[in-house]
Amino acid sequence: MVNIGTRISELKLRNPTILASGILGETSGSMKRVASCGAGAIVTKSIGMKPREGYPNPTAVEIECGILNSMGLPNPGIEEFKKEIDEIDEIDIPVIGSIFGKDEKEFAFLAKKMEEYGLDAIELNLSCPHARGYGLEIGSSPDIVREVVREVKKKVSIPVFPKLSANAGDIVDIGKAAEEGGADGVVAINSLRAMKIDIHLKKPILYNRVGGYSGKGIKPVAVRCVYELSRELDIPVIGVGGVETWEDAVEYILAGACAVQIGAAVYYRGLSVFAEICEGMKRWMEENGFESIEDFRGVALK
Repeated sequence: MVNIGTRISELKLRNPTILASGILGETSGSMKRVASCGAGAIVTKSIGMKPREGYPNPTAVEIECGILNSMGLPNPGIEEFKKEIDEIDEIDIPVIGSIFGKDEKEFAFLAKKMEEYGLDAIELNLSCPHARGYGLEIGSSPDIVREVVREVKKKVSIPVFPKLSANAGDIVDIGKAAEEGGADGVVAINSLRAMKIDIHLKKPILYNRVGGYSGKGIKPVAVRCVYELSRELDIPVIGVGGVETWEDAVEYILAGACAVQIGAAVYYRGLSVFAEICEGMKRWMEENGFESIEDFRGVALK
């Protein structure tokens, strides 16, 4: 279904649905399950230089139309993560390594490690909304984004996709900076900075007070960002945020996305969501006379 003349085509996605970072992407066992259930590709959990425990509980809460979480980027560290990658040789879909760092040197080092481990592409987590020292302060600066992407591209030959945030000023300016740095595409959007207060305890529910809001509630914001980025950039855009049905996926592609990532819907609907979205899209395409995604990608931009 995917047919685009860009470096995303090199990944040979099985279909346009991709597991979003942070959902079942840390262990080899969970990644194998996702691959067997119909995902077109997998993005790993964001991995940093060293092991990180993350924040104490409570770290996640279900709220209106989505999930609010503030995990604090827990991960085993790049060296330990190799053990999981060594056990996924039989996965027959692309695996994209998500990484986070405090500066361009850390990002470049981590990207090279992921390439050495045999992963197919890199996603740069430049915009985590709740991890101090690793989040919006990086992703909200066009100059820093440009430099991080440029340094990573010097180190690796596999595709590089920065993940952008709607929290960070003008997302198009950030997207252009990523493009100028040599990005092969961008991912939009990361979760939105948000919070919830318990009216009985009279204090924020999350330990970290502020977290990232994901799920159905952010989809209109994400679609707008994909639309604006697709209109202004010459590199592909991968849409993410609130994709739960095939209609959601079609809407993103009409806005210009070449593929969609799915996260919260795995929690709500289970791993069957990938196959269900693909089947629905296939029926819609047949009904509308489309043979490939390229036939209707970005139609809403015209």
